[in-house]
Amino acid sequence: MLICSAYDFYPKPIKLTWMRDDKEVTTDVTSTEELADGDWYYQIHSHLEYFPKPGEKISCVVEHASSHKPMIYDLDSSLSESDRNKFITGAAGVVLGVIMAAGGLIYYKRKHTGRSFPLWFVLIAHIPFCKG
Repeated sequence: MLICSAYDFYPKPIKLTWMRDDKEVTTDVTSTEELADGDWYYQIHSHLEYFPKPGEKISCVVEHASSHKPMIYDLDSSLSESDRNKFITGAAGVVLGVIMAAGGLIYYKRKHTGRSFPLWFVLIAHIPFCKG
């Protein structure tokens, strides 16, 4: 779901429009009414139930009296370098967590079963469980 929001605008009348490859989208769009912030300003939210395809241009167009021309906000579906780094760091953390949990389980099993398997045997025996 894509969300386009406008905040702190006055006067109340405003128009939010979704565009896909420069054509207006009217299906699968829901919008709130203009909501009062309590400080004489308003906000509005528009939702588009859609997942962009690679190479597709999705835009939110805001038309309001405070601007002489429509404001166009293109939605970029690619990850920024910062977001990509966060994703890689998170994935590395998950992999490290799984390795540590598997090591702890192996250690626990070896201590409580009384059997002493060589570590290489235990790791090879558990490889099929690691495959997705």
